[in-house]
Amino acid sequence: MTKAAQQWIEQEFAGLDLGDARLDRRAKKLMERLAANPTASIPRACDSWSETCAAYRFLRNTDVAWEAILEPHWASTQERMRSQSVVLCIQDTTELDFNGQDIDGLGPLNYEARRGLYLHPTYAVTTEREPLGVLDAWMWAREELDADGVRPGPKESTRWVEGYERVAEMAPDMPHTRLVYVADREADMVQMMRRASELGTPGDWLVRAKHDRCLPGGDGARLWASTTSAEPLGEITFVTGARETQKSRTVRQQLWAREVEIADGERGKIKVHCVIAREVRAPAGIKPIEWRLLTNRAVATQEEAVELINWYRARWEIEIYFHVLKNGCEVETLQLAAVDRIERALALFLVVAWRVTYLMRKGRTCPDLDAALFFDPDEIRGAHLLAKKKMPATPPTVNEVVRLIAQIGGFLGRKSDGEPGAKTIWRGLDQVLAAADTLRALREGLG
Repeated sequence: MTKAAQQWIEQEFAGLDLGDARLDRRAKKLMERLAANPTASIPRACDSWSETCAAYRFLRNTDVAWEAILEPHWASTQERMRSQSVVLCIQDTTELDFNGQDIDGLGPLNYEARRGLYLHPTYAVTTEREPLGVLDAWMWAREELDADGVRPGPKESTRWVEGYERVAEMAPDMPHTRLVYVADREADMVQMMRRASELGTPGDWLVRAKHDRCLPGGDGARLWASTTSAEPLGEITFVTGARETQKSRTVRQQLWAREVEIADGERGKIKVHCVIAREVRAPAGIKPIEWRLLTNRAVATQEEAVELINWYRARWEIEIYFHVLKNGCEVETLQLAAVDRIERALALFLVVAWRVTYLMRKGRTCPDLDAALFFDPDEIRGAHLLAKKKMPATPPTVNEVVRLIAQIGGFLGRKSDGEPGAKTIWRGLDQVLAAADTLRALREGLG
């Protein structure tokens, strides 16, 4: 284990208590192996057959709850949150497709023949989009439809309400940090808004509107048209990031905001603020970007509306996180026999995926930090050797080393390419850690 890897794993799992010191050590060892080679299968990530057998014994140990594995990371995440004035608590649900694998306990996905699990985490990031970690998570397999075509069990929509409740529980312990629950259209639920109001709204909420509601009053007024009926507050301009299906481009949106009351589903009303950002002068052939947001926060000025738009734009970070988890860590290829074993493995990979996205963002948000804070000397030297670069005379920065790692993973590094993404970083990190192991082995052999 490298010194840097050992340091962050010990720090992240400092409070780990699985009821047996041997289980604690095994969990940390397995985390070390998976973090060093996130794309590898469990046998390939482990150093030996005996270590592989020990890893599988750990994952099938019914005395180990996956929540217990994640508890120290949850605590570390909350500690990082306390140093921030605002933390965005982003929630979303993703499918984990294990179709075709012989795994006990899987359930149907978007249609009955596809088999897998659902994962619903709360992902904490700063307003500058630095990942702070996972706050909590739900994992579940859907029940089969009964004879009447009804799916047993609690409604999945309750996850969004429970997610806000979790944020609300944490808020009193962070009096100097504003927590903001951020979610997409699925969270546009009066049940969540009503629950927030019942709790006194200890944490703010910001969700993308799904429903163009009729407003109380009986005149037929609808939410979106009413919000844009007045003059715009102003404009916002930003550059979208390049994605697989679209190029980066400049977007200009006009902004509206209005305070309204909506029905709360129990013959009462809830006061909310609607913010609409509508793109103007979009390029020919491109669908204009329009966001309709609902929030508990008062919005009276352009600056307040822009702040909320920027917070909502940060929701994309959870999509990057899911991308790393599914394509970087390749969790959907796990060869395990039962859902409870999958859940224990996922608990470890949730932390691995956070670490990859953390390194990526740290290189962007704090580029001039000393790389030695995140990488040990052999990793830094290995990155330079693989990239065919000379070691610099002065200590390299974290941004310089992250870019080298990404270049090893396929990042071209041209002026027009911007900063590297998670995909090239996880690919390069695999090779750099192997190079660091080789350098240590050579040094110990010569010593």
